[in-house]
Amino acid sequence: MKVVTIIGARPQFIKSAPVSIALQDIGIEEFTIHTGQHYDPEMSDIFFEEMRLPQPGARLDCGNLDHTSMVGKMLLELSPILAREQPDYVLVYGDTNSTLAGALAATKMMIPLVHVEAGLRSFNMDMPEEMNRILTDRMSSVLFTPTNVADQNLQNEGFGTFPVKIAQVGDVMLDALHSFLPQSSYHPSMGELHIFSAPFVLATMHRFENVNDPHRLKQLVQELNNVHHNVMPVWMPVHPSTAKKLTEHGLVLEVHQGPSVGYLQMLWALEHCAFVLTDSGGLQKEAFFMKRPCITLRDETEWVELIEIGANELFTSNDTNLANALERMASKEINYTFAGYGSGNAALKIAEILLKGSI
Repeated sequence: MKVVTIIGARPQFIKSAPVSIALQDIGIEEFTIHTGQHYDPEMSDIFFEEMRLPQPGARLDCGNLDHTSMVGKMLLELSPILAREQPDYVLVYGDTNSTLAGALAATKMMIPLVHVEAGLRSFNMDMPEEMNRILTDRMSSVLFTPTNVADQNLQNEGFGTFPVKIAQVGDVMLDALHSFLPQSSYHPSMGELHIFSAPFVLATMHRFENVNDPHRLKQLVQELNNVHHNVMPVWMPVHPSTAKKLTEHGLVLEVHQGPSVGYLQMLWALEHCAFVLTDSGGLQKEAFFMKRPCITLRDETEWVELIEIGANELFTSNDTNLANALERMASKEINYTFAGYGSGNAALKIAEILLKGSI
């Protein structure tokens, strides 16, 4: 059996690592295509080095384009590779442009499509990621879901009547965290080590709706600066697109800053921080796995169960005073016993199901 895996963005490198290992262990051949959606070394190459990901069999150059141009170029370049490789399945992750392009290419060539992290919904159609999720799920032959909520979303949309196999396997990011946490490490590029000796907030910000809206970006910069000066020091690895927009709008982050970091450095920061402020989907869950209170800098989240159990709280575009929200989270007693993300063996389940060809 042969699987072509299509990845292109930081979260997908992390999610694919345990699955690639499981595919190899069970005897399934994998050919990986890196679309180049994330092309900066700190957002791409470092993950292949640190996580010992198999080097891609093909690398595309599809980064630094608008949404439509990027998906179109990916589709054109993926099709001849799939025609040559003739896989039994095409496997995609999450909700990026690479996900959608891979789904379209597989569907056009009538190759069964497998979607890992299926069924997630923010119910915000203004998010490019939401459309990518919905379209990819609808084109898939096999949907691997992480949670009961994801299963219910699919049922609500009528997937129970579609010719598609659905299996809840748990969250592959929990697999990755279990595998790589022992190797987590500090790197001098993160800043002086003394920054991390006292309680600090780990912050990340990269979502389109946050960094491309000048008003929202200015608001978040002011809120982060206020937290840093008046509540607790903030450390933030600055995403390249965020850095570009900060410069473009003349905004100054007064928090401790570093460049984007690899997965092992991010796990180290997560292990040592007291709180998490983020607009990342993956970091919300990783904060929960590591029992760190999290505030999500968005109007909604796909991980609604974390809101329901109190481990996560939204800071929406209508909210003010992030410092107060942080202090409120600090006063909570959070129950971290929720077991809805599986037990860390999602990758093996995925590999076994694909090998058997049935659910």
